[in-house]
Amino acid sequence: MSLRSRLTLLYTSLVGGILLVFGFVVYQLVSVNLVDQIDELLAISANDLIEGTELNAVGGLDMISTPDVELATNVYFQLWARNQGLSLASASISHLREPMSPLDYLPAQPVYRTTTIGGAPLRVLSVPLSVGNRLIGTLQVGASTAIVEATQKTLLTVLIAGTVVAMGLAALAVSLTTYQALASLEHVTNVALQITRADDLSRRIPYQGPPADEVGQLIAAFNQTLGRLENLFNMQRRFVADVGHELRTPLTVIKGNINLLRRMGCADDESLLSIEGEVDRLTRMIGDLLLLARVESGKLPLDQSIVELDVLLLEVLQQARMLAQERVNVRLGDFDQVQVCGDRDRLKQVILNLVENAIKYTPRGGDVLVALEKSDQQACLTVSDTGPGIPPEDLPHIFERFYRAEKSRTRSGDGKGFGLGLSIAYWIVRHHGGEIEVESSLGEGTRFVVWLPLPEGECQPER
Repeated sequence: MSLRSRLTLLYTSLVGGILLVFGFVVYQLVSVNLVDQIDELLAISANDLIEGTELNAVGGLDMISTPDVELATNVYFQLWARNQGLSLASASISHLREPMSPLDYLPAQPVYRTTTIGGAPLRVLSVPLSVGNRLIGTLQVGASTAIVEATQKTLLTVLIAGTVVAMGLAALAVSLTTYQALASLEHVTNVALQITRADDLSRRIPYQGPPADEVGQLIAAFNQTLGRLENLFNMQRRFVADVGHELRTPLTVIKGNINLLRRMGCADDESLLSIEGEVDRLTRMIGDLLLLARVESGKLPLDQSIVELDVLLLEVLQQARMLAQERVNVRLGDFDQVQVCGDRDRLKQVILNLVENAIKYTPRGGDVLVALEKSDQQACLTVSDTGPGIPPEDLPHIFERFYRAEKSRTRSGDGKGFGLGLSIAYWIVRHHGGEIEVESSLGEGTRFVVWLPLPEGECQPER
């Protein structure tokens, strides 16, 4: 069953149920009110008759005056003496020798009963008559309830017909309303199926209605999901292309050296070193990919202990100076003693990656400046270079894997990077509760800033 049908059935059933309850209450209230009116009429008539009734000399009951209740209100009466039977009755029921309602041996209290005489429904009031404490007879006053039954039947017919009509109108209204409301969802479904069949994630679902309603929010969320999926697929395509490119170069070198060795018929040290270097490069790339995959999945175990960041930075600077040799000046700027909570090896990997990148992209005779200080309960590590800088359009993608702005930043090193180091550094810093930022201007250099929170207590291992 479709959603439209379910909603129509639900709301129609709800309207029908409400109308049935309402109709039942109205029916009961009208019935009770009509019966109460008849009972009130019977009580008034009985009082009028009792006022004209007296005890005769022989102990019987006589009616001095008879109100014309029968002609005016269609009310009938019978006067029953205790020992003499029926003493007096309305002319229209004078032939009736039985009481209109069972006397129950002359009741001691007034009793209302509904009965039937000759197929005609009656409402009968039986009133005991007494002198002092002695019961001498019973007065019965009855009125036809045919008008009550006719009113009840008419009311019941009107309520049932009204309920059926109301349910039909409700079903029609709900069906039309839900059709208009769900038309947008049907359009969303059709467009989504077209996108799926065509594998075109660049398409978006148009919506002409108010963007703040539920359907508008749903379509906006769906379009955002399509945008993210498109970005992910583009990243995946670029990732596959970059991996293929990175693998092709070392494999080509290895294959060329192997062919050279085969033609020479002997092992050549230079060719073997080249093969060994390319194999090491492939090994490093695979290791970086595995590390990045573990970091992005949140499964990278991180040690949590106090790390003296200043001591770690001095170790990295010593290695960086050996790497730069005389080509680039590696200098130490502002320097504070700073402790953070984290994994020492991973933090060293971040610093070493940033410094190595700065050296690689800095031309001969340039400067690489490293600084460490405290700022607002955070450790601030900066690595600056005087290289060619990064174009503004490349800055948003600088931490994506395999992304390298090669057009503007000419490497001065060996060119054996993979574009994975900054992605790994980004995720390691984020998993330490920090942030990494980059500032760059073309022709003026680049500045990386790493913010790490200072420990507020004992280091807590990751769960």
